[in-house]
Amino acid sequence: MKIWWFLTGAGAGIYAAVKARRAAEVFTPEGMHDRMAGLQRGWSVFTDEVRTGMGEKEDELRHRMLLSLDSPKALPAGSENERLEHH
Repeated sequence: MKIWWFLTGAGAGIYAAVKARRAAEVFTPEGMHDRMAGLQRGWSVFTDEVRTGMGEKEDELRHRMLLSLDSPKALPAGSENERLEHH
């Protein structure tokens, strides 16, 4: 049973040492640089996704506007006006 507690203690010590080393590495100049580079890349990916989504939504809205200009009285199925007319 003593060997079990020895191995458990050794494992916990190794785990704590690795966690402490990783935590300390974050505050080194290289670690800070890596964090900032990661934030910059994440922001770049986020803005690209937002731009793509905006473009898709603009295309969808333009398509809807063109359809509504072609036939102004046509409403999509299930619209609010259609439900009000039936009740």
